[in-house]
Amino acid sequence: MQTKLYSFRRCPYAIRARMAIWQSGVAVEVHEVSLRAKPAKMLAISPKATVPVLQCANGEVIDESVAIMRWALDQNDPADWLAYAASETSKHLISINDGPFKKWLDRYKYFERYPEHPQTYYRDQGVDCLITRLEAALSNYAYLHGDRAGLTDIAIFPFVRQFAAVDRAWFDSSPWPQTRRWLDQWLASDLFLKVMQKNL
Repeated sequence: MQTKLYSFRRCPYAIRARMAIWQSGVAVEVHEVSLRAKPAKMLAISPKATVPVLQCANGEVIDESVAIMRWALDQNDPADWLAYAASETSKHLISINDGPFKKWLDRYKYFERYPEHPQTYYRDQGVDCLITRLEAALSNYAYLHGDRAGLTDIAIFPFVRQFAAVDRAWFDSSPWPQTRRWLDQWLASDLFLKVMQKNL
């Protein structure tokens, strides 16, 4: 059995999993999933019913995106992306991204569903919990690991992409030049452009 990845093209969790897999060079068969009609085979192996889901050739199932990233890079890590991924700083940034920042991002994007506050409130919460941290880190180094790209960059980038896209004109006029530089670099990267192609 070939290793399969159940994915959804625009999902940030799936994007980061695909980027790590592609970077590793590990052969994986990508199955694009319709979120309105999830395949029975995926639901059978992962009842949580969210993408990405990796079904390894040996039958092992991994349905957490960071775990999928590590699985791929553990097999082959040509640019040494895992070098600093075990650091407390890396773990902390990913934890903030996947926890409070994702919560504020969803409310910022879909503010109509959360009428308790105006959209700008949710945007400002996202800025305070993550964007200002990224700007501070990227003011000293080109990447979140330092002078080299790493797992932390890839784990966080797809979510910042979504945040910036809600109102790109506002984002571009805001005081985070290093975060914009970092974001735009990843947006233009061959790796990102490759994994965003349809019918991989």
